[in-house]
Amino acid sequence: MPKEIKRVRMLVTPEGVPLPLELGDAGQRAGAFLIDMLILVGSIVAITIFLLFVSKSIPGKGIDRVLGLIWTIGLFLLRNFYFTWFEARPRGATPGKRALGLRVIARHGGRLTLDSVIARNALREVEAFLPIMLMVASLATRGYQSWILICALGWTAIFLLMPLMNRDRLRAGDLLAGTWVIRVPKRPLLPELSADAEETLFTEAELDAYGVYELEMLEQVIRQAQPAAVATVTLTIAQRIDRRHWSDDGGPRDLAFLHTYYAALRGRLEHKLLYGKRRADKHDRG
Repeated sequence: MPKEIKRVRMLVTPEGVPLPLELGDAGQRAGAFLIDMLILVGSIVAITIFLLFVSKSIPGKGIDRVLGLIWTIGLFLLRNFYFTWFEARPRGATPGKRALGLRVIARHGGRLTLDSVIARNALREVEAFLPIMLMVASLATRGYQSWILICALGWTAIFLLMPLMNRDRLRAGDLLAGTWVIRVPKRPLLPELSADAEETLFTEAELDAYGVYELEMLEQVIRQAQPAAVATVTLTIAQRIDRRHWSDDGGPRDLAFLHTYYAALRGRLEHKLLYGKRRADKHDRG
């Protein structure tokens, strides 16, 4: 069986729509983590150089303590909230994951919650940061203990190799939080669908029923064009916006309805973005 097919999993959305998704492989995840770590380390180095420059420029006895406190707080925020901040956003991906075409989703098909994001990234402290700090501290002190270094390396290796030991490529954080890391190939948002949309007008209230997350899921359904999924999503949208629609069980009529709604919803969201308003999903009232 080709590797690409082995990584495909079926995700059922809360609306009952089955969507085939491709999991990110271990190499892609490792590459994304490496990019994120380079960004983190680069940010820490830049902050350190900036604070040293400030320290040299501003005389005073207490300035070094103040700058040291700022550096410590900055390091704490970067280490603990870098991954959480980016993965809690609608795209569910850090810069490293976006560069490699990956994103984090909930395995139950629903919305990725802040609790899940915090849980999967809190465990990263135990998986990577804690043994790394232990190794650095061991090497930096005169009382260098080789057994500490070996234990820390073994600890790190166990967690780093965990994605290779299960078929879903889950790290410990994914197991705890109930998440998958899937592939999201880069592609533009379907301009051809907008051009194919039939002449149906939707009111602003009908378009305000959904947000960016639902727009992306709708895009996947339209691209895959599986009759069962098309019929289910068409019925779900029609019921949510209280609009009558004669369904042809996922045939051309349903697909045209989805094309039209997609084009209108996309235009609505882009128009609101011009005024600084971004609606993440149907639960977002902001």
